Amino acid sequence: MDRLLIILAWIIGVLIVFAFGKAMLLPLKVLGRFVLNGILGGIAILLINLIGGPLGFAISLNVVSALIAGILGLPGIILLVILKFLL
Repeated sequence: MDRLLIILAWIIGVLIVFAFGKAMLLPLKVLGRFVLNGILGGIAILLINLIGGPLGFAISLNVVSALIAGILGLPGIILLVILKFLL
C-alpha cells in the first residue's frame, strides 16, 4: 500500500512539474518573439540609415526605435520616418 502511494505521489508530482513547465513556456515564446522583432527592426533601421546616409537622412538606432520598428513592422518604420521629419 505504501509503495502504491509513493508511486502515485511521484506521478502527480511529475504531472505538476510538466504543467508548470508548459505554463512558463508561453511567456518565454512571447519574450523571444519581442527580441527577434526588435533585432529585425534594428536591421531595418540600419538599412534605412545606409540608404539615407548619403542623402543626409538617418534615424537614430536605439532600443526604443528598434522595438517600435520590430513590433509594429512597416507602419512602425513609417512612423519613425514621419517623426524624424517632424522633429
